Parts: sequence; C-alpha cells; structure tokens
Amino acid sequence: GIILELLKEAMVSKLGETKGFLIDGYPRELKEAEEFESKIGEPKLVICLDCSAETMSSRLLMRNESSQPSDNAETIKEGIESYYQAAKPMIAYYERKTQLCKVN
Repeated sequence: GIILELLKEAMVSKLGETKGFLIDGYPRELKEAEEFESKIGEPKLVICLDCSAETMSSRLLMRNESSQPSDNAETIKEGIESYYQAAKPMIAYYERKTQLCKVN
C-alpha cells in the first residue's frame, strides 16, 4: 500500500508535465496490479523483459563481483524462483488483456 501511495503522489504531481510514466519493477504480483488499476488506472502497456533464469543468475553473480557481494548462487536461485512464482499470474493477466509486450 505504501509503494502504491508514493507512486500515486508522484504521478499526480507530474500530471500535465508528461506524456506518461515508466514504472520499473512494480507491480511484482497480481494483487499489486489489481490495486494499481483500481486506485490509479489501467496501464496502456506493460513491458516484460524476458530472459532465462540462467541469464539472470549469471548477471547477478557478475554484479556481485563488481560490488560488495551480498548474494550467493543459492540465494540468487531462490530469489529468481520466488520472482517467477509471483510474476507468472501477473504476466498471464496482462497477456489476456493484450497489454503485455515481451522483450527478449
């Protein structure tokens, strides 16, 4: 709820100054998508960056090498699996509404 309210405030403050909004990483699950639509409105387009779990894992591991390591391979694997479980219903929801654009 807090994130949604912050997004709403930020979007309302810029109305009239912009042609639209790009929201990165939200919503992450179907419940958040439904709340967004009921409180703010339907998105015109939802972009899904589609890549394999292996690609995500290797990129996160490389990122850890260049900064302070915070995640190991097992933690990253668990995070990716959790993401897929939460995102799968939301992706299907937007596919049915023909608002989803997958980018490989």
